[in-house]
Amino acid sequence: MESFAIGVDLGGTNLRVALVTSDGKLLEKLTTGTEVARGRDRVITEMSNDIRSLAEKFSTAGTLLGIGIGVPGIIDMSTGFLRESPNLPGWENYPVRDEIERRLGTRVVLENDANAAALGEKWLGAGTEVDDLAMLTLGTGVGGGLILDGRIWHGMTGMAGELGHFSVEPDGHPCGCGSLGCVEQYASATAIVRMARETSKSSNQLRRAVHDNPEFSAKIVYQLALQGDEAAQQIFQQVGWALGIALAGLINGLNLPMYVIGGGVASAWDAFAPAMFEEIALRSFVYRATAPGQTGKIERRHTIVTRALLGSDAGLFGAARLPMLSAEVRDHDAMRKRA
Repeated sequence: MESFAIGVDLGGTNLRVALVTSDGKLLEKLTTGTEVARGRDRVITEMSNDIRSLAEKFSTAGTLLGIGIGVPGIIDMSTGFLRESPNLPGWENYPVRDEIERRLGTRVVLENDANAAALGEKWLGAGTEVDDLAMLTLGTGVGGGLILDGRIWHGMTGMAGELGHFSVEPDGHPCGCGSLGCVEQYASATAIVRMARETSKSSNQLRRAVHDNPEFSAKIVYQLALQGDEAAQQIFQQVGWALGIALAGLINGLNLPMYVIGGGVASAWDAFAPAMFEEIALRSFVYRATAPGQTGKIERRHTIVTRALLGSDAGLFGAARLPMLSAEVRDHDAMRKRA
């Protein structure tokens, strides 16, 4: 019989639940609004109902390996507490894992959503050919995840992979984390909107877009950049500058074969990537100009910096992969005991 798992991507705006087979085929996906204003108990109840609905619908189709849930914020991996989440107000120090397990009557695997996205890209996306990668997710904020030897690297307390809080400007814009000049303050959708408002006086088009559109967004700034607006283009050059500094540090420090950039802002790749690669080449030992007398081009030495391939489904597939990996570990341990 076929085996499958249920993956959940819990965001501040949308709640998505999917049934995914062990070979990566998505059988069904449910999407609803998160409605965080109605309270965490309501959100968890609706999530549990969706999970139960899919599990019951496919109960005769195969073996359910488990449930994986990606949640935005800092998770205490040992206790399953969500310690902090800017996108889920009122969820601080909340026992998310225990509450979901209590409603469902079964174990679940809880994970940071950016870590889940990195695992999804490793499994089915840009990273299928490598065992190690780092991923930055550019959305409302900037998240990150590290995959080492095919598994999520959590660090000592589960906080590894907070790549959005690398400081790229020591005395730069204040960040919500309490530091200054974090990459999140220059490469997130929120940062792009802020920078556009700050520089709108220098561009008639940008000024009109800021003042005339109540739903002004990073996407509008990108559209203006494509139309040739210099102020908008400079904003995305700033995005590339910040990402380039952060990635160069990662490349120098970790020497991984691949660095993946995902999230909604990644759709503006053509606007920020040239500045990003220029900065990487300047600051990284791996991405640097060839020696005099050669071609003068940038030598990559097999280090890949690329866009994510799974789009908004990366976290969903990664969440589903979590219980599959747990099942593989259990099977491996059982075989060792029998041996």
